Amino acid sequence: DLSISAAFPFIKISHDYGDKRVLLDVWQVTEFGGTAIGREGQQIQWLPPVDMQEQDFPAANRRIIDLLKLPLEMAITPALQELTALSDYLEKVAAADVKLVQLRQKQLPTDALLKWASQAGALCERLGLQLVLNASVDLIPMLPDGMGLHLSATELGKLTAPLAKPDTLLGCSCHSRDELRRAEALSVDYALLSPVAKIAKYPAAAALGWSGFAELAADANVPVYALGGLRREDLDIAQSMGAVGIAGISMYP
Repeated sequence: DLSISAAFPFIKISHDYGDKRVLLDVWQVTEFGGTAIGREGQQIQWLPPVDMQEQDFPAANRRIIDLLKLPLEMAITPALQELTALSDYLEKVAAADVKLVQLRQKQLPTDALLKWASQAGALCERLGLQLVLNASVDLIPMLPDGMGLHLSATELGKLTAPLAKPDTLLGCSCHSRDELRRAEALSVDYALLSPVAKIAKYPAAAALGWSGFAELAADANVPVYALGGLRREDLDIAQSMGAVGIAGISMYP
């Protein structure tokens, strides 16, 4: 039998099988003791998420498998002046063992942003990095194959239906319960919930603090990354507060 020492809520998933509806309340266990045993004689095997195949699980469980494959850390690019600087940045991120990168370059016009995204995508593929592009909903048709999309809370508000590209990783920025609700309704794959701590961009009063973050994360039906005034050393506390991981600009690479 297993005894759980530490766990945190991961996601709640509703699924309609036609003849019945199920609600899966999924938790992630980080500390446990004992041995897993199939009480009805089932074979038990531990697998890393990357080795789990969706077709081996009931339909309601397949989204869990996808979400478990989300990296624990997301590096968000600072404003850069040239493509060579972006290449150097991505090399350093890969060396730091961070697997997910958000290309955020608000200073670039659309044509330049798409050029940067194309070249960054090719480099990320070589480096084994997953890339999401921070862009507007207008760029969805121009999104390179295999690249994810990250929307600001404002851009998410412009989306009227879930993304028609089911294989595209879709994320968004959220700062409130209402924004998280909208993210859930649009079936996003993850949300960045911020700011956890005081940062220059927001007044001190806007900081959620860990207690505020935990309250919103526990009520969210979407995996959330903690963002805002964090360090890489905060990953453990972030997970204990209900985050799937952490994200940031200044702490990477």
